[in-house]
Amino acid sequence: MATRLIPDGISIAIAVMGLVTRGVVGWSEALVSLGVAAGLFLLLLLLAMRGALGGGDVKLMAAMATGLAPADTWSFIVATVMAGGILGLAYLFARHLVPEASLAPGGALLRRVMAVEARRIRRRGPLPYAVAIAAGGMFLLFSLSRA
Repeated sequence: MATRLIPDGISIAIAVMGLVTRGVVGWSEALVSLGVAAGLFLLLLLLAMRGALGGGDVKLMAAMATGLAPADTWSFIVATVMAGGILGLAYLFARHLVPEASLAPGGALLRRVMAVEARRIRRRGPLPYAVAIAAGGMFLLFSLSRA
């Protein structure tokens, strides 16, 4: 958590599970999802090259898209962007609520994590967008399971 790196193995496992899941529906559907995921990867790579996203975020979003129908991929993107906005607002509030002094050793884990994040915010560090990606993915999966 201190480095905020998304291991490649996680993205690979999600992509493989997604392709297998789509393959159960039909391999032509799996290939379409793979194509959509590749297109999403390329678009997000452009954002990463401009510093708007990390490389792990790009791989994680594309991996998630491999298991989704094309229309659901759009819903996933929208849900992720909305979760990112909520996360951004939470960060704006957190920097005023959590002083760095609360980073004392032995404190509650949540308080320590919030203090580290507050320090990153004050230094204008990036948001942990994998959190928004996970929230967007979970929202979509719960929505699909109710449909």
